[in-house]
Amino acid sequence: MSKAAARLTPLQFSMTAASVLAAVLPHLLRLPTLFALLILGLLVGRFFQRSLGGARIPTLLRLPLVLLVPVLVVVHYGNVFGREPGSALACTMLALKLLETETTRDAHAAVAFSCFVLMSALLFNSGMAFTLVLCAALALFLSTLLQLELRPLASTRPVDLRRRITGSLRVSALGLVAAIPLTLCAFIFLPRLGSPLWGAPTDTAVARTGLGDSMDPSGLQELLIDDSPAFRVSFDGALPARSKLYWRGPVLTHFDGQVWKRAGHVGEGQQRDAVAQTADVVNYEVTLEPSDRRWLLALDVPLAAPENATRASDMSLVAAKPVDELLRYRASSALHYQLNTQLSDRERERDLATPAGFNPRAQALATQWRNDSGGDDNAIIRAALDLFHRDFFYSLTVPESGRNAIDDFLFETHKGFCQHYSSAFTFLMRSAGIPARVVTGYQGGYFNKLGNYLVVRQSDAHAWSEVWLQGRGWVRVDPTAAVSPERIELGARAGAGSSVAWYRPDWLAALRNQFDIVNRGWNSLIVQFNMLRQQSLLTPFGIDKAEYYDLIWVLIGSSTLLLGLYSWWVLRRPRARGDALDVAYSALCGKLAKIGVPRAANEGPVSFATRLNGAATDPGLQVIFDRYVSLRYAHALPASDAVREFTASVRALRVPEALAKIYRKGVQRAG
Repeated sequence: MSKAAARLTPLQFSMTAASVLAAVLPHLLRLPTLFALLILGLLVGRFFQRSLGGARIPTLLRLPLVLLVPVLVVVHYGNVFGREPGSALACTMLALKLLETETTRDAHAAVAFSCFVLMSALLFNSGMAFTLVLCAALALFLSTLLQLELRPLASTRPVDLRRRITGSLRVSALGLVAAIPLTLCAFIFLPRLGSPLWGAPTDTAVARTGLGDSMDPSGLQELLIDDSPAFRVSFDGALPARSKLYWRGPVLTHFDGQVWKRAGHVGEGQQRDAVAQTADVVNYEVTLEPSDRRWLLALDVPLAAPENATRASDMSLVAAKPVDELLRYRASSALHYQLNTQLSDRERERDLATPAGFNPRAQALATQWRNDSGGDDNAIIRAALDLFHRDFFYSLTVPESGRNAIDDFLFETHKGFCQHYSSAFTFLMRSAGIPARVVTGYQGGYFNKLGNYLVVRQSDAHAWSEVWLQGRGWVRVDPTAAVSPERIELGARAGAGSSVAWYRPDWLAALRNQFDIVNRGWNSLIVQFNMLRQQSLLTPFGIDKAEYYDLIWVLIGSSTLLLGLYSWWVLRRPRARGDALDVAYSALCGKLAKIGVPRAANEGPVSFATRLNGAATDPGLQVIFDRYVSLRYAHALPASDAVREFTASVRALRVPEALAKIYRKGVQRAG
């Protein structure tokens, strides 16, 4: 039987199965439950079937499964193209590959497929920590390939298996470390495409964490307990006051009694005269994390739209396509402004609409305020804020509400977070005859002094209200600030109050914020290293725009230089004389020489051991000498496993100082 067709040993199959599991694990939490359970069932079932000595699984059983998987993918996703359906198909097919893995040829194919599936996880998460974990998994794959090439282990003792596995993992890890310079060379100089290689269509029904075009009772809460970064901001000048850090996102104007939604087409166009009497203009650069949504974030309010984006009439910024990779853009905003001092009849009707038959108690309260105020809009606003300040408190733990959710909030529970306050306040204002709308986005952020940038996390998500007042236009009113001012001044963690258990300890959050500078550097240097930045690499050498052939020549030259250095390093290392057994015995003699008991030039191992025993008896040392004599003189060619075990015992040998003194005295007396 050829080596490629040799049946896998239990150790080789277990390593192959572990490689397949490591490849699909990064995908499992993201895959639909059906596919995740199917993959785990196939892997676990196949492992135990093989471990119990089961025969090869027949083709008549494997073939229907292979044909069924694409059908399941099409039924769930609608097609097999794109990152989501493609990864589900690849992971399931890899699990099916393990069902037929019986020979070393099959195992080689399974490990190669595992490398592809593992790296495809970077299409969904390109963070530094996640990438390093995937690279660590490559050490397992290389170790598996090494096991497939080594002679099968004769011993089945756990200690021998463990030594075999740890040895191969150590060699694989060292190989990965040695490959880093050449990998960086290829990463920097290998010509890049103008668009990502993975520019396949995404499943638009599944979006990543981010703001949506609607606000329901649970949607924003999911963001408030998510501590992952949403975007990072570098300011051209000083950081604005925290109370001014309102990051505008989708503006919601339509309310059906339960959910606030954005009305109208996202591309309503820019109104250059919408913002007047601007002051405190700030310029900054935003690096937005992927969200698979089209919303861009900017300080309230943006003066213009970035490139490939539109500023709608409600001052929200909308990208030309979903943000499916890190996006960097510049923006300018006015912190003091007048917005839309004129309101059309159509806009007024839209921003006063309330659903019929919902929240009658809230409508009655707003009507009472209107009557008591004598038509003073500012008095109505103050009455609502006073109510929130007097009787309400901020909490992320909110009981379930019924059909009249705003009535339940205002007259029963009296607690909630920003979503509840902005929704109730906007509804009250509309019921009192004041045009109002809900604005969603983020508030605050953590300023990293070391990196001189602001990191805004998903937990900084916020919702506030805007009311339209005669002569002033749209005015921001944040009802949450009336209940929990620390939410605005100190951030979401401080405002959570009794709900702080949702969040991690303060010291860990501070450490994570400080460490974020490493993630920012990773994004800037690695994730956002695109074709334009690559073409400017050779600018210091007089080449303004590096073409493909320039980069290819630099790649060839640099990789040749690195390979030459690798060769020099290998060749310069002094070669040990003799085989591995003699090298280990020389190390043993060297250890004894260091304690003052050198071996004579004409002294063999038996004589040397006898002389040592004449001074003192050390059973452990005597066993090592006996093992060497047996391996060297009782076998024509000692087994490699036995040689490695002898080498390990020599490395582990420690001669106590008291015994070393006895040896030295005995040698002196003999002399």
